[in-house]
Formats: sequence, C-alpha cells, structure tokens
Amino acid sequence: MIELSYSLLVTVVIAAALVGYWYDSIRARETANRIAADACERRSFQFLDGTVALVSLRPRIGRHQGVCFERTYTFDYTVDGMLRASGFVILLGQDLQHVGFHGGAA
Repeated sequence: MIELSYSLLVTVVIAAALVGYWYDSIRARETANRIAADACERRSFQFLDGTVALVSLRPRIGRHQGVCFERTYTFDYTVDGMLRASGFVILLGQDLQHVGFHGGAA
C-alpha cells in the first residue's frame, strides 16, 4: 500500500488544478478565435493577426456551470483594408456571452 504525505497530496491537487486551468484556457482561446473570425467573416471584415488577446479574467458563477471564469478577449479587424479597429469576445466558461465591434464598423 502506498502512503501519501499530506504535503504530497496538496502538491498533487495544486498541480492538477493548474493543469485543468491551463487546458481550459487553451480551449477558451481557441473558441474566442473561432468566434472572432466567424463574426468578422459574417460582416465581410478582415480578421487581422489571426488571433485574440486576453484582457480580462474574472471568476463568475455561471447559470449551468457553477463557478467558472469570465474571459474577455480583444481582436483587431479592418473594414476597408486600411484602418485598424478592435472588437471583443466575452466568454463565460466556454459559452459565448457577447461579441462586439468598436470603431466605425458596427
């Protein structure tokens, strides 16, 4: 029988939580990228740089998920190929809450 010390057990639990957070963050970023690209395509905008950037992370209580993270991502796009504007994607867990566009292209 293997005997675990309390400190080893705590270390394993913390490591598991960190791996879970890391995996959830990667999935959320991929989701936000897909949402931003799709939103730009629907409006005939060009999605610049091909990626989103995390600007806000807050713990929230979701309606169906319990405690999860609300993540706000920003991205850049252009309407005319010249002027750069910014948009945002807000996710609660992996679920879209809002996608929006700033600038002259709403």
